[in-house]
Amino acid sequence: MRVIDLTLPLDSKMAGFQIENADRLETEGWNATYLTMYSHCGTHMDAKKHFLKDGASIDQQLLEDLIGPALVLDITPVVPKQLIGIADLQPFEKAITPGCRILLRTDWYHRYGESIYRDELPRISLELATWLVKKEVCLLGVEPPSVADIGNIEELTQVHEVLLGGGVVIVEGLANLDQLRTQKVHFIALPLKIVGGDGSPVRAVAVEGDEFLSDQL
Repeated sequence: MRVIDLTLPLDSKMAGFQIENADRLETEGWNATYLTMYSHCGTHMDAKKHFLKDGASIDQQLLEDLIGPALVLDITPVVPKQLIGIADLQPFEKAITPGCRILLRTDWYHRYGESIYRDELPRISLELATWLVKKEVCLLGVEPPSVADIGNIEELTQVHEVLLGGGVVIVEGLANLDQLRTQKVHFIALPLKIVGGDGSPVRAVAVEGDEFLSDQL
C-alpha cells in the first residue's frame, strides 16, 4: 500500500487562509490557534450551493461519492490559459464509464505561489463539462484552483452550473498527481461538515495498492 497526499499545505502564505495564536503552552498550558479561511482556499470541494440557487450544501454531500476508485488521466503538457476539450480526454474514453471518478493531471500545481497559478490557469471547456455529465462522471478533480477561468464570470458560472447541476462533484487545487505510479487509485477527499456551507477545504489522498481497487473502474 502506498498513500500519496494530494493536498496543498494550509499556511498564512496562502491567499484566503490565516492562522493566529490563541493560546500558548507556556502561558495557558496548551497550544491552540484561530483559523480564518475562505471556503474555497487551497485544495477544496465545491458544494452545489456554490453556483446553484437551490443546490445542496457541503454538509449534505453524499460521502460515498468522495471515497472510491479513480482514474488518473495524464494530459500533460498543458500551457497557460489552455482550454481543455473533449479531444484531450478521448484517448481515455473507453475507461470513462458511468459513476467513475477522474483526477486530471496537468502538473499545474507546480505553479502554486505564482500569479499565473490563478490568473492563467488551464480550464475545462463548456463542451467538455457537458460531455462529462453525459458520461455520468461522479467526480472531477483538477490541479488548478478552479475548473474555469476565475476572471471570466460567464465561463466560470456556466462550467460550474453544468458540472454541479449534472451531478459531478468538483475538487479543485489538487497537488502531487505526478507522484502517482498507477492510472487507477483509491481516492479519498473529505470536506468539513459545515452546515449550509458552499464549499470546504479537503484533505485529499490517493492510495495505490490492489487491495484497495477491487471495485471495477
